[in-house]
Amino acid sequence: MNIPSQIATLLAGIVLTLISLWYGQNHGLMPVAASDEAAQVDALFNMMMTIATGLFLLVEGTLIVAAIRYRRRPGDNSDGPPIHGNIPLEIVWTAIPAVTVLIIAVYSFEIYNAMGGLDPMVSHDHHHAQVAHADEMSTSSANAGKNLIALDPSRGSIALGLGASPEHRGEPVPMTVNVMGLQYAWLFTYPESGVTTGELHIPVGQEVQLNISAQDVLHAFWLPEFRLKQDAIPGRETQLRFTPNQVGQYPIVCAELCGAYHGAMGAQLFVQTPEEFQAWLQEQQAVASNETSEKTLAAANPTEQSSDEFLAPYTQDMGISSKTLEQLHSSPEHLAQHLAVSNQL
Repeated sequence: MNIPSQIATLLAGIVLTLISLWYGQNHGLMPVAASDEAAQVDALFNMMMTIATGLFLLVEGTLIVAAIRYRRRPGDNSDGPPIHGNIPLEIVWTAIPAVTVLIIAVYSFEIYNAMGGLDPMVSHDHHHAQVAHADEMSTSSANAGKNLIALDPSRGSIALGLGASPEHRGEPVPMTVNVMGLQYAWLFTYPESGVTTGELHIPVGQEVQLNISAQDVLHAFWLPEFRLKQDAIPGRETQLRFTPNQVGQYPIVCAELCGAYHGAMGAQLFVQTPEEFQAWLQEQQAVASNETSEKTLAAANPTEQSSDEFLAPYTQDMGISSKTLEQLHSSPEHLAQHLAVSNQL
């Protein structure tokens, strides 16, 4: 049975479209979506995968059909027909990519705006502090001729990062955390409580704003499960504002080549229930208070303390346990022997 070419083309188009739509929604390439904003990014990615799958099948299918149907038959040594061009075909295969790119660009812009990328208040709250810091750093490095464009005071009011979504603009953010990137770690400070840690803890279901900066070189704060990434710039503050929606532990990755140990620069993000977060915060405050008290006591009464008591607060900061100190004090001969062997090696 011969099927008319128009019907065959229509059926092939329907099959190609169905396959593209199915794979675009079921590719399984993305990690778990742990924030409200992740669903919007995933929708854009799924649309791009749908289009890419359709184009791949169309182009590769055409090549395979052409290679089979128009292959040289045995004994056929004649030349092919002299085709010099097909204007309608060239218009079609130029228009399809142009329209595709335009659609993706418009949709991407809508997603960026919905995530808070066009929030005019981003970075403005810290504008004056940024400009003063930028002036100081620009002056100190002027002779070296290596000023970064991000340190230009005249550009200090440009919004960087993701702020509030259109429906939440003008509303105060419930929680703020300051993030500092340095070679090769992330430090997180909670301004309201004064707690500073190497892990980021946030409550689930509550909007959070991260004020991100860098101490030395460019870093990039990347949360794969949250579909968020933002540069950390020396002398300049950027922001990320998002809402976590799943309790769990997630990696924090530096996505900017920042030095020899860039690959080891990472941290952990813990999304907890509000009760667990408050318990963790209180525990950190208690630990910080105890360390401050111990150091103050050691500085105030150094003559009334033994060597172990005086050094305890400082050795804890360096990761030296009291058991290690006891071994050193109780075994001076063993220590001298160990040092002698080390010197010989």
